Amino acid sequence: MNGSVREHSSQATGGDPAQPSAPWSGTWVAERLGVRLTGDGMRQLLGLALRRNPKRAHLLVSTVLGKHVPQRPSVVLEAGTRLGARVRELLGAGQAADAVVLGFAETATGLGLTVAYGMGSRAGALHSTRRAVAEVARFGAFEEEHSHATSHLLLPKDPGLLRGDGPLVLVDDELSTGRTVRNTIAALHAVHPRQRYVVAALVDTRGGDDVAELEKFAADLGARIDVVALAAGRVRLPADVLERGSTLVARHGGTPAPAPAAERGTVERVELGWPAGLPDGGRHGFGPREQIRLEAALPAMAARLADALGLPAAGDSTPGEVPRVLVLGTEELMYAPLRLACALEERTGSRAEIRFSTTTRSPVLAVDDPGYAIRTALRFPAHDTPDATRDATRTTASTTAADPATETAQPPVAGAAPEDRYVYNVAGQGFDAVVVVTDSVGDTPALHAPGGLLDQLAGCTPAVLLAVVPSYVPAPDEPAPPPAPLHGPAFSSYDPEDVAWLLRDLSDVPLEAPTEEREEAIQAGGAHYAESLPVEYQPSPEYQRLFHSALESSAARLARAVGTVTETVLAERGPRPVLVSLARAGTPVGVLMRRWARQTRGLDLPHYAVSIVRGRGIDTNALAHLAAHHDPADIVFVDGWTGKGAITRELAQALAAHPRFVPELAVLADPGSCVSTFGTREDFLIPSACLNSTVSGLISRTVLRADLIGPHDFHGAKFYRELAGNDVSRHFVDTVAAHFTEVRDGAVRDAAALAAADRTPSWAGWRAVEEISEAYGIGDVNLIKPGVGETTRVLLRRVPWRILARRGAGADLDHVRLLAEQRGVPVEETDELPYTCVGLIHPRYTRGATGADGKAAR
Repeated sequence: MNGSVREHSSQATGGDPAQPSAPWSGTWVAERLGVRLTGDGMRQLLGLALRRNPKRAHLLVSTVLGKHVPQRPSVVLEAGTRLGARVRELLGAGQAADAVVLGFAETATGLGLTVAYGMGSRAGALHSTRRAVAEVARFGAFEEEHSHATSHLLLPKDPGLLRGDGPLVLVDDELSTGRTVRNTIAALHAVHPRQRYVVAALVDTRGGDDVAELEKFAADLGARIDVVALAAGRVRLPADVLERGSTLVARHGGTPAPAPAAERGTVERVELGWPAGLPDGGRHGFGPREQIRLEAALPAMAARLADALGLPAAGDSTPGEVPRVLVLGTEELMYAPLRLACALEERTGSRAEIRFSTTTRSPVLAVDDPGYAIRTALRFPAHDTPDATRDATRTTASTTAADPATETAQPPVAGAAPEDRYVYNVAGQGFDAVVVVTDSVGDTPALHAPGGLLDQLAGCTPAVLLAVVPSYVPAPDEPAPPPAPLHGPAFSSYDPEDVAWLLRDLSDVPLEAPTEEREEAIQAGGAHYAESLPVEYQPSPEYQRLFHSALESSAARLARAVGTVTETVLAERGPRPVLVSLARAGTPVGVLMRRWARQTRGLDLPHYAVSIVRGRGIDTNALAHLAAHHDPADIVFVDGWTGKGAITRELAQALAAHPRFVPELAVLADPGSCVSTFGTREDFLIPSACLNSTVSGLISRTVLRADLIGPHDFHGAKFYRELAGNDVSRHFVDTVAAHFTEVRDGAVRDAAALAAADRTPSWAGWRAVEEISEAYGIGDVNLIKPGVGETTRVLLRRVPWRILARRGAGADLDHVRLLAEQRGVPVEETDELPYTCVGLIHPRYTRGATGADGKAAR
């Protein structure tokens, strides 16, 4: 194809709102060096400083990158995510999902992963590195000609990451000349040609000659190259800019640093609890699976940081000063500390002022002037190089800017070594604590030595915390990713296309325990309900007749509710949503919704079943699988019904850490008024609630136990093949689906009416449960199961205490009455019940504590 380059930019906003009287942080350089910065949004994203680099005089200092200027982490994350959204808009969702992202070290290591996140890339992201890793073969290398550290290495764990056919998105903080981009594309194109490249940068400052050079390069290559930026403009320099810059650096870089503070800060280590095997960044690749694992772990890691710092939570109303805390990454380690800082910012809210930045290799002049972007600087020996241990005794002075009236700064760097590193705008900036986040390769004696990073920070802040992330190096024996989904007939009695189970097969593991034994252990706190399974209920002939009678009488009503909820989902989450049912009660409903879409709309919707466990959340490995194969925004979580809304709340809480997933639940029946997407809010009998595995593909409820489920495994479940003779799973689905044609018009009308109605959840069911808990002295809402479906579960799986039934309830409760009779459980009729029935689990249960009257609890 013919090569071409296309430019795309938009006006940018971002960063802390500046005070109206505050000067632009590029004023000092602009006035003295003769630099002019033009273009909409450029001054909102950039300040100016002077480099200590003979190749380039000026430095564009990003206010939203988190490298040289401490910034609110949410602002840094938002800027990168917004840039990723621009790439997605350019490529379209499909190509964006297939695109591989390559960020440039060192400034764009975190930005690249953030852009990949904003794009919705499922292929994954990688960043170049200047750290050789002996265990990983080098895929390629390229040069950044104008940089202070020119060589870049590419070290993907999977070389196939850079051999795909989708677009390659190259991410940097700024696009100044385009030479590095051309070098990179040339090196990669020689190994694996592709048709399309996208260059994404926070700012595009190329001149006309540079734009033309990239156009010519694309034409020679026979590829299309697009350029996307948040802001585009020009940096106009005088002809003698290098000479003038050198003169300024010499003039303002020679004043000795001020004496250190009289009282030094403390240095302590904090354990993050970093997940085993989780990459610390994109040096070897970082994809949706890694993103989900990181997001799931962030709240707990942020809590450990907050506890170590003594920070209040967001809702804490205790009066006191607002502490100012900096989370400081180290050089290429940007993404992990950024996300930790974001989680800490979210946890503390307005009760703490959280900022984020990282150390850098870039030597820059510091001038303590409000019109200059780099106010203060610290210089220290590198602590993550092969020579870091050997050089640990080499001490370098801190380099904090002096009095602004004299416009002088730090000592000259004539004695600086190439291995020196820098941290800017930290000293003298009033931080109450600095959290240094480094990887284990960087946790060397040089880090802790006199003159090292920790020592220098302790001289300018009261508290320094060190958090070490394990350095990730791919190993030959690294655990494989979660296995492929399970399908029938090997796992479940459903047709293979009906559902893909994101579960681990535990069929050969003995997990069942007597109901009474399980109940006692659960209530005593010695076990979680998901650590074992109840013995599968085997229905009597009388009970089976009740099931079939209930199915025949309710099938049309059920089909209409299926149609209503499916039409609602298609209208509001279409055009091709991905159905993800909560195993196992949601799975028959997901199968029916998929069949409705196929039978009435000709749509073949993907359908998965995943595990969610009350108190422990959703299966994050299953989420990672979904994110790797689908756009998380297309995922629709499905369940059978709501009771009081415990699982609805569990889902919302579990997905709070994964904002690309929509934390909403679509259900067949919502008698508790807990969701906004439903087929009906009536509390009627859904026959699939009458049975356990024999109406759910012969699959058990899900299991989560540490000795059975590893960190890379899906949650587990059993396939009860031996119960095939009693299986009615397909019969249930076929019977309901047979009514789809006759109820289609009614379902479409119902969905249209719901679309125009106020469906805001009232949570009336939760309030009713709280009232029942108080009236019966139970004290634990988890022991109260409202609605026909939940009451049936109590009778089948738990130790029931009593059943509350709405007076006059008819055939919908025939099976409940039969089960209650078989288990010796009283049924109390009442007029004051918002549900058809409510099941009460025995409170304070121990074996032998209850009799048939259900009144023996003490």
